[in-house]
Amino acid sequence: MTTDPNEGANTLEMMINMGPQHPSTHGVFRMVLHLDGERVVRVEPHIGYLHRGSEKLSEGESYAQVITLFDRLDYVSNFNNELVFCMAAEKLMSIDVPERAQYIRVILCELNRIASHLLYYGTYGLDTGAITPILYSFRERERIQNLFEAVSGARMMHNFIRIGGLKQDVPEDFRERMDRLLPQLRQGIDECDRLLSHSEIFLARTRGIARISAEDAIRWGMTGPALRASGVLEDVRVTEPYQVYDRFDFDIPAGTMGDCWDRYYVPLEEMRQSLRIIQQAMEQMPDGPVMTTMRRIARPPKGEVYVQAENPRGAIGVYLVSDGSEKPYRVKVRPPSFCNLQALPYLMRDAYVADAVVILGSLDIILGEVDR
Repeated sequence: MTTDPNEGANTLEMMINMGPQHPSTHGVFRMVLHLDGERVVRVEPHIGYLHRGSEKLSEGESYAQVITLFDRLDYVSNFNNELVFCMAAEKLMSIDVPERAQYIRVILCELNRIASHLLYYGTYGLDTGAITPILYSFRERERIQNLFEAVSGARMMHNFIRIGGLKQDVPEDFRERMDRLLPQLRQGIDECDRLLSHSEIFLARTRGIARISAEDAIRWGMTGPALRASGVLEDVRVTEPYQVYDRFDFDIPAGTMGDCWDRYYVPLEEMRQSLRIIQQAMEQMPDGPVMTTMRRIARPPKGEVYVQAENPRGAIGVYLVSDGSEKPYRVKVRPPSFCNLQALPYLMRDAYVADAVVILGSLDIILGEVDR
């Protein structure tokens, strides 16, 4: 008769901190992991290390100045954030934006979506132990950043989309630059796909890990690629079209299992769809002004609006209240990263501690937007 050496032994949960200085937490984010051996029993996310009070700061700035605060929320999708705030102010003021400005906005936002997804692709490769992918993704991202600098004068924090249109028209050689850029990006995305997506090690680290059903993803308030990875075909550009998105033909990539691999591959496919949108926008873009005729200092009438758009991480919403002055009375943001992060304790349940970084990375959070 054999006896179990562990029989009668007391087992205790072990608590470990991951972050806020951990390089794989994608910013100043802290997870308190409660472990039973190698299994995660529960996780306590801690945020707020990057809180600047952006929404409250907006109440003390003019409408034009608030755009610079939105640049700094999700600092890898600046154009998308600028757009949604300007759309809210334009709706409040009943402003019609010139068509040329709308097309340029769409082109820049879709390029920004590609640049953001390229950053995610590279850093997620690092999360799973792959070094080379980030070198490929940053090569392509650099091409986009160079174009952004030529258009807006800044690589980040562009402050280019304005209430009523754009700061200025695009450079004279914009079309030539785009004709060179789009084929390079298409080839680069294909190379990135071949390099990592079906790697045996990468599949072992991501396939079947942290699955979430479509129903649970909706209950947790997930949007964007994280939601579409569970098979939900929800994209604000399609379900509630804004700007000129209803004039383009493109697909909504979606996954089937809702696991880490699907949450990785949906953004990769989205980059290809963004290229389709940009190509059509370049062909359809008319000549004309890029700014509507309006008073220099925006002063919306009293009222309130809610506007949402699709940024690289999901649905970003802006609730804007005006008291008729030159400064907003209230600005409230519905941030996609923050909402997607709510599902983290569910996704981490019973996972191995070695998979904690992979699961967190699959949500593609940006802490500037989570903490605000």
